Amino acid sequence: MDEFESFNHTKWTCNNHVVFIPKGRSKALYGTLRPHLGEVFRALTQQKESRIEAGHLPADHVHIMIAIPPKYAVSQVVGYIKGKSAIHFARVYDERARNFVGQHFRARGCFVSTVGRDETVIQAYIKKQEQEDQRLEQLNLWR
Repeated sequence: MDEFESFNHTKWTCNNHVVFIPKGRSKALYGTLRPHLGEVFRALTQQKESRIEAGHLPADHVHIMIAIPPKYAVSQVVGYIKGKSAIHFARVYDERARNFVGQHFRARGCFVSTVGRDETVIQAYIKKQEQEDQRLEQLNLWR
């Protein structure tokens, strides 16, 4: 947290906690794609001069903490990641070669929260999210 990124005339540290889900929270979809999601997300964030600080892929959603330079809007970078990853996975893993306008891989919205001094708390939350999801699923079995 004490280290800052820099451009020619700017020092910055802008971390954001981002959560997004696949269309319909499809767990089966992430089962096959899960091993490939991390590398694709990292490559896409680097194209926007951003960096993934932490991330976790539970069965039905994505948690990432991403450092985004102040010259980009958070919604622009998140939209870019969601859109380009959807196109990539549809072409590579669904073996479709046409344009994918109108087909939705991800749900339209997302959750974004800025990360301030509680960066370590957010990183711990992201790491423990899958355990919490499993615990809640076990509690729901009794309803």
